[in-house]
Amino acid sequence: MQLEQKSLNAFLEAVKKLDDGFAALPEFSPSTYDETRLLDVLKATAERLHDNYPYFHPLYAGQMLKPPHPVARLAYALAMWINPNNHALDGGRATSAMEKEAVGEIASMFGWKTFLGHLCGGGTMANLEALWVAGQLRPGKKILASAQAHYTHQRISSVLQLEFESILVDSRARIDMDALRKRVELGDVGTVVATLGTTATGSVDPLNEILALREKHGFRVHADAAYGGYFALVDNLSEQAKSAFVRIAELDSIVIDPHKHGLQPYGCGCVLFRDPNVGSLYKHDSPYTYFSSAELHLGEISLECSRPGASAAALWATQKLLPLVKRGEFAKGLERSRSAALGLYKKIEEDSRFVPAFVPELDIVVFAPRANSVSEMSAKSRAIFAAAAERGLHLAVAELPVSFFISLEHNVRRDRETLTCLRCVLMKPEHLDWIDRIWQILAGAADASQSPKSASRSLGHP
Repeated sequence: MQLEQKSLNAFLEAVKKLDDGFAALPEFSPSTYDETRLLDVLKATAERLHDNYPYFHPLYAGQMLKPPHPVARLAYALAMWINPNNHALDGGRATSAMEKEAVGEIASMFGWKTFLGHLCGGGTMANLEALWVAGQLRPGKKILASAQAHYTHQRISSVLQLEFESILVDSRARIDMDALRKRVELGDVGTVVATLGTTATGSVDPLNEILALREKHGFRVHADAAYGGYFALVDNLSEQAKSAFVRIAELDSIVIDPHKHGLQPYGCGCVLFRDPNVGSLYKHDSPYTYFSSAELHLGEISLECSRPGASAAALWATQKLLPLVKRGEFAKGLERSRSAALGLYKKIEEDSRFVPAFVPELDIVVFAPRANSVSEMSAKSRAIFAAAAERGLHLAVAELPVSFFISLEHNVRRDRETLTCLRCVLMKPEHLDWIDRIWQILAGAADASQSPKSASRSLGHP
């Protein structure tokens, strides 16, 4: 809490600096409020917020929830004193400029200097814009994505009334290139979605091969890099994943979520287009929004209207503190997450109680307890999940094809096609320091799930 107090002191100084910028305004009497009641309500709010998992702590490794950087939280709160709206310059002059700068830095991370892009409410809205543009440019053509792509692509395609097809995946949860090759040869495909970091396993589609198919068949390639995009800065990837990120500049559009690995509060997504001329597709007239300046308003290149300028302020501040460069502090944090995943995978692989899926490509580890059948493994996964939570370690469960568990013994009865398994998302840099503690609790949970009465609650530190 001492660190938080220092952050609050810095915030109060920044609030004074902000207030000084408007000192020339005439005095006025703002709406008053009862300070005692305000404090009571805030304390009640804090009490209600106790009913959450400890998303900020290294012992939370369940879903893709990464705490915002302190500078992002403070910059967001600072901007809320003004509450800018980045739809038009009238509503968010400073934060619109900050958004353009911050989005430009993300585009530069992918090697793009000329592009069109903006922030939006999250990956769903960002992917909707990308597929909307794809549908405008390839009318009547189909959208393809892997069976492990995020479900939002099929849902979005339905909203946009675009035909969608799911393509099989290989044993490492990547789009099956033989299946994709046969499908695009039919000639009715407009866009292929390449997932660079699937939600379930963090798998990276083989972009080299997809781009080779594009050369032959002329479809668009959109990258859903909502989760994995920032790994373009990382040096300790596998060769396959590295080869995909090296070619990301050749894509037609990219989605990335700063509110995942970019250390931002929810919701902050980003969509980028390599060809800035797609901006003409957004053309519309408004009798009241765009006449204050000849300069580009972000609402002119966005499907969303009102958007929080505070998101742009938070992202801009974070990237000023932690530039998006290889071997920088931000990139090293991602490398620690990747190392943590490899470290946990090694422990699981060497322990006879568990069977892992494939080696993680980013920072997600998927594994299951051994048993005589897939049904038994699934039941044991849920038991370990509950036992780990009792000890303060919060994982996730996932339902994945048995084929992903390539080292599963042949004598295990395949009485189900899918396996309920355990999933560990190690997206905090601190996870690297906590791997031994996580493993200790996980091993204890595995033992306790066999004999629940012998379980003892155990919270600790590395």
